[in-house]
Amino acid sequence: MYDIIVIGAGPAGLTAALYALRANKKVLIFEKNTYGGQIINAGVIENYPGVKDITGFDFATNLYEQVTALGGEVKIEEVTRIDKDKNVFTKDSEYKAKSIIIATGVQRRKLNLANEDRLVGSGVSYCAICDGGFYKNKVVAVNGGGNTAIEDALYLSGVARKVYLIHRRENFRAEEKYVDELKNKDNVEFVLNSTITSINGNEKLESIDVITNGETRNIAIDGLFIAIGQEPSNEAFEGVIELENGYIKSIDGVHTNVDGIYVAGDTRVKDLRQLTTAVGDGALAASTAIKEG
Repeated sequence: MYDIIVIGAGPAGLTAALYALRANKKVLIFEKNTYGGQIINAGVIENYPGVKDITGFDFATNLYEQVTALGGEVKIEEVTRIDKDKNVFTKDSEYKAKSIIIATGVQRRKLNLANEDRLVGSGVSYCAICDGGFYKNKVVAVNGGGNTAIEDALYLSGVARKVYLIHRRENFRAEEKYVDELKNKDNVEFVLNSTITSINGNEKLESIDVITNGETRNIAIDGLFIAIGQEPSNEAFEGVIELENGYIKSIDGVHTNVDGIYVAGDTRVKDLRQLTTAVGDGALAASTAIKEG
């Protein structure tokens, strides 16, 4: 029996675990991929109060090491379902807790085109920081118009010979200063009002087809970095936890519809998804679970 089981080892989940461990609670953390969540892919974090700048990898690693140093138990296993009695199920095991904190975050959205999944690792990627180094002096494309896409293109402009930035609109959701910085890069070409319609290649990515104002253009590239947004992954909680468009509904930012099951971070319905709000959610969820448990 665990006092608290945390599902997800991103900033929200690890912060929740940190607060619970400091209150001498027995804590188990589940993570299906690797610790850190989306923030581990950030090249540099400059908007976290009190920290001038830090890489996403360093931030996530520091937080993970804080948790494990306090005795936090981390299992790299995917949670397949939970029930209202606070039982947590994986493929092979079952665990019991007094309280559960769901902090599953979000994952990168796919284009859902033919060959996309098949060519992941062979030219298709969702993480420029992770895979950009493989494309030194090569030709790459970034698809998207938010901060992540612009930051990916900026990073890749210092690695690749040429970067195409493909965006379905004329204007960007990203911060203007980053867009302006990218426009000053000589090796970046903006392909706007455009949509990728085909990903081409056999053993590896060879090109993409892009439609612009009704006309199709074939662009030969070595790498495609997809940064078109994020989506939650809460299928394991369907039928138990109330969802809205895949995100977990909360009564007050922390309580779900089930007593003793709490939510924290980007996986819940909220207006602002930032590192600061994720760690704040994690702290509040843990403090509430401790008080009510």
